[in-house]
Order: sequence, then structure tokens, then C-alpha cells
Amino acid sequence: MAAASLLEWMPESLYDSAIRALVSRYSRFRKELRFLPENIQFDIYYKLYTQGRLCQLGMEFCELEIFSKVLRVNDKRHKLHHCFQALMDHGVKVTTVLCDEYCGCCESVARVMNRDDVDKTIALGYALGGFFTEAGWYSAAEKVLLACEQLCCVFNDNAHWLKALECCTRLLHVRNCNCKYYNAEETYSSAVQYMAKLQQSCIPANLASLHGELCALLFARSQYDEAFRVCIDSMKSITPCMPVKAVIAILRQTSKACVVKREFKKAETLIKHAVYLTREHFGIHHPKYSDALLDYGFYLLNVDSISQSVTVYQTALNIRKAIFGGRNIHVAIAHEDLAYSSYVHQYSSGKFDDAHYHAEKAIEIITQILPEDHLLLASSKRVKALILEEIAIDSHNKETESKLLQEAQELHLSSLNLAKKAFGEVNVQTAKHYGNLGRLYQSMRRFKEAEEMHIKAIEIKEKLLGEDDYEVALSVGHLASLYNYDMNMYDDAEKLYLRSIDIGTKLFGAGYSGLEYDYRGLIKLYNSTGDYRKVVDYHQTLTSWNLLREHIEGPQDVLEDLAKYKPVPTHEVIQQFLRGLHKDKAD
Repeated sequence: MAAASLLEWMPESLYDSAIRALVSRYSRFRKELRFLPENIQFDIYYKLYTQGRLCQLGMEFCELEIFSKVLRVNDKRHKLHHCFQALMDHGVKVTTVLCDEYCGCCESVARVMNRDDVDKTIALGYALGGFFTEAGWYSAAEKVLLACEQLCCVFNDNAHWLKALECCTRLLHVRNCNCKYYNAEETYSSAVQYMAKLQQSCIPANLASLHGELCALLFARSQYDEAFRVCIDSMKSITPCMPVKAVIAILRQTSKACVVKREFKKAETLIKHAVYLTREHFGIHHPKYSDALLDYGFYLLNVDSISQSVTVYQTALNIRKAIFGGRNIHVAIAHEDLAYSSYVHQYSSGKFDDAHYHAEKAIEIITQILPEDHLLLASSKRVKALILEEIAIDSHNKETESKLLQEAQELHLSSLNLAKKAFGEVNVQTAKHYGNLGRLYQSMRRFKEAEEMHIKAIEIKEKLLGEDDYEVALSVGHLASLYNYDMNMYDDAEKLYLRSIDIGTKLFGAGYSGLEYDYRGLIKLYNSTGDYRKVVDYHQTLTSWNLLREHIEGPQDVLEDLAKYKPVPTHEVIQQFLRGLHKDKAD
């Protein structure tokens, strides 16, 4: 037994011993440590973090010169996020201090107008703004990139117009992430002006990343047709010399655009390749890997692979929690995505504990970090309201039910107001909130108001997405349920159920999960009208559907499937996507 213990014991390496010795005498050698290579400096700072010496670590990281060095240690980025998040949680205003110092540096460099110093400061702005973006501190990233863009304009030449264009692309990404869509539009306009200057000088500029960010802006505003067209331009502009992180971002965004256009095979190919590239180039502990997994979960959720999407979302959340801890906007977003997929997955069972927990965590984190009227709260509140409604219905206690439904109404109305403020009345996001209110009012037995909300949702969705879209089918099915179960409008309900079934079957096939509620609705309807032959028919249809679902929902390790993905060169993935577009046009 003693021999086994001796074999298990391993002494620390000489390097680790040296790091520990330096840290133990940190105050004495603090100034000398700054002359060590960057990777060694980082290991010393990380040891301060692991020992809980956050005040000393904060003093170091609040100096821009030191932080610029640790930013260059790319292979330990996830550890840098550990340190940084710990400082933010500890109350060290490191983002504010670094932002102010960088902006002051930009002003000083601009006055002197030394070209080398300007270019070095611009490069630092890219790195610092990029890190803040990656860490989820969008306001800090925005401030840095705005100062960086102004510095790019010190010299009125092609080289700096190119740098300004790059800065605008990064700033557009930040503003998209922070839901500042009006400001994002302004940033894109600035980018167009820089492009015009470059074109006048016949200077080529690769616009793939800018187009990708424009697609993200259009996607957020639910302008799906325009987003898809811009994504195509972005894919066409990808070149072999582009940074892999830029290629991954374009593949991810194009996949999402394909999902909402119901081009599922294209979406699957793109997102699987994006996940593969992220894993190979950044590893499974990097924030970018969790980003790619969230988009893969979005694809799975939309192709009705609900349980698989829950698995992927949970994995993404685990990665983000391991990197950032708890109080971080990226963690909140992952909680929200997992909350909604869990809600959909648990809908038939009525067990919403997991979904409710993740929805609560998302709202808790967002309200700690962002203003109470931030748009990110709209979707989190919406998810929580959906869950509360189902819990209320199953509570079997009138007082509890009334209280929960009232809370759900407040959340839905808050979400609706935030969406209307950001997007206006005629928008898919606004329509979703109307539809959610319609379902809630049905539960509250306010049937006329429920009907008004559902009709509003259908009209907006049809106008924006067409009559045969998945979102339209959802709202049509909800209105059918209202007419069938509560208003005895059986003829109208039957037409709506059949329309919902037709759209769902066309998009997802006969095994689509949402068909269950339409089939059960029709069985109840025909029982009410006395058409028992059709009752029997739809019972048989529902039985066949159940058998099909058992086959579809068979055991499948989606993460293992990702690991077995057989990579092809990226240029072949792009060409396959573009060839598919030409084939679609020909058909």
C-alpha cells in the first residue's frame, strides 16, 4: 500500500518550483519580473490567481503595458479569462482602468503622429478590444474600438483606411452582440465610406468578415432574406489567407441564416465544419468552441433534434462556466439557450425544473451586469414566462396558478415592449411576443384578447416570412387550439390544424414533434363534433407518429458524432455550398 502511494506521488517540475518561489517573493521581485519573457510572466500572474492574491494581480493587470504582454500569450487564453473574470467579480474595475489608459494613449500618440507608434497602438486596440469582446465586456470593447478607429484616421492614406475598415468590422460585431443595432448600422455606414475611399484608390479590400457581421445585424433584426443574400457574398469573399477565426465566424453565421431559410442540409454542413475548425485550432476549452457549439445547438433545435440540442447546449454552458465562472454575459446566454431547449424537451412531461433553473440564472446574471432595459433581457424573460405558464397550469392550486400567470404576463409584456422599442411592430421577434401573450391569455381565460394576439402574430409572420413558414405554423396551431378548446369554433379550428400539419410535414417530415399537438387537437375536435370515423383515423395517425418518433428519438451521442466528423478542406465546403445555390436556382 505504501509502495503504491510512493508510485502515485510525483514531484513538481523544476519550472513550477521556480514559479512558486518567485511568487512567494513577489513583492521583492515585482519590478524585475517585468523583464521576463511574456509566457513566464503570465505563469507568475496565474499563480497569483490560483493563490487568491487578487489585489496584487489586479495591480498588475490594471497596467496597460503589462496586460498587453499577457494578451500575446495565445495558448493560455482560457486561463487569462479565469484571472480576468475573478478580478471583475472581486470588484476590481480593470476594464474601466484599461479603457481609460488606452484612450489616453491614443490621444498622446495622435498628437505626436509617429507612424510606428500609431500602428502599434492600433494593433493593441485590436487585441484589447478583441479580448474584451471575447470576455463579454462589450461596453469596454466598444470604447476601445471607437478610440482605435479615431486613431486610424490620423493618417489619411490607404493603409490606415484599411485599418479603419478592420476596426469598423470589429466594432460592428461588438454592437451586434450588445444589441445596439442602431449604432451598429452607423458603424456599417462608416465602413462603407472607408470602402469607397479604398475603391477610388483601386485598393482591394477583403469584405468577407464585414459581410458576415452585416448578416448578423440583419439576422438579429429578423431580415432573413437579406441576411441570407449577404452571407452568400461573405462566403464568396473567403480567401485562403484569411485568419481561421474569421472563416469560422462566417461559416457559423451562414449556417444560422440557412437554418431560418430552412436550408437544413446546407446549415448542417457549415456548422459541423465550423465546430471542427474551432476544435482543431482553438481546442475544446476555448470560448470560441462554446460559441460554435451554441450555433450547433441552434441548428439541432430547429431540425427537431430536441434532446440532442439539450446535450450540446449543456456542453457549451459547462465550457463557459469553466472559463468565466458564473457572473458573465456569455454564461447567461448559454443558460438561456439551455433553458429554452429544456423547456421544449420537457414540454410533454410537464417537468420544468431544469428549464426554470436555467431561465432564472440567465435573468439573474444579466440584471447584475446590464441595465434593466437591455434587450438581452427580452428573450430571457420570454423563456421564463413560458415556463411559469406551464407550471401554473399544472399547479392544481387556484391561488398559485393566478400568481404565476400574473408574473408570466408581466414578463411577456416587458419583453414585448423591449422588442417593439428595438425592432418596431412589424418584426418576427415582436410577433413571437404577441403569440406568447396569446397563449398566456388563453390560460388566463381571456379568450378574446388571446385571439387578437394570435391573429396579430400570424399577420406579422406571414407578411415577413410567407404563408408556409415554420413560425407561421406555430402561431396557426396555437390559434387552432384556442378555437378548439375554449371558443367552440370547430370549423375554423379544423382548417387551422390541417394547415399547421401541412406546413410542419413539408418542413420536417412525418415524424415532426409538433404534429402530436395538432393530432390530439383534431381528435378532441372530432369527438366534440361527433365525427367518430375521423376520431379513429387520427388515433391511428397518432399511433403511427409515435412509432416513427421512437425510431427518430433513438439513442444518439451527438458529441461523439461531432468527434467522428470527417473533415474536408474548407475551400471544398465553401464550393459545395455555392454549387448548391446554383443547383437550387436551376431547379
